[in-house]
Amino acid sequence: MPTKFPIRLFAALLIGLMSSVSGQLRLFHAAPNPPQTMRKPADLIHKQEPLKINQSVLKQVTPDNVHILVSIPKQRAYLTVADQIAADGPISSGKRGHSSPTGHLKVLEKDPNHHSNLYGDFVDSSGRVVRAGVSARIDSAPSGTHFSGAAMKWFLRLTEEGVGMHIGILPGYPASHGCIRESPDGAKLFYDHVKVGTPVDVGDY
Repeated sequence: MPTKFPIRLFAALLIGLMSSVSGQLRLFHAAPNPPQTMRKPADLIHKQEPLKINQSVLKQVTPDNVHILVSIPKQRAYLTVADQIAADGPISSGKRGHSSPTGHLKVLEKDPNHHSNLYGDFVDSSGRVVRAGVSARIDSAPSGTHFSGAAMKWFLRLTEEGVGMHIGILPGYPASHGCIRESPDGAKLFYDHVKVGTPVDVGDY
């Protein structure tokens, strides 16, 4: 004769199982995954080593003996005298499709408050930016606005097309439209120590 499973024991097991599942569900709902905070743009910018200056070498610099060397792979620019480095600063060169010119160049012009005639913003009569980051060659100005070229302070022109070295945003990788962006202190130092005609070598150094 088969043994009957005690009804009371079965009921107790069932109640215990339901309590356990209910507790796990409450725990699951009580402790949801914390929401991920959005990272600030500054957190996404790769921190480059700041401008480094060798004061003893910098004292030897004259407009006639100075030379600029720009390393695309290292994203650094060097102010040199002979084979000695007087200053070494971070840069951001041209991004894909807008590569910075390479080879043996020279400073063609110095302009402390230069503005781009190609890249900038469309602004209204009060100076309010209506549309930022535009190309005067491609984009059409909205009604009531005019083109305002991007500031390129401490500009050293390297090509007739307008590529040069100047102050700009440094994200830690090539990001410009061809120019070689520098930090504010680096751009000022390079500007102050070179002249029109100073040789500039840009490449895979």
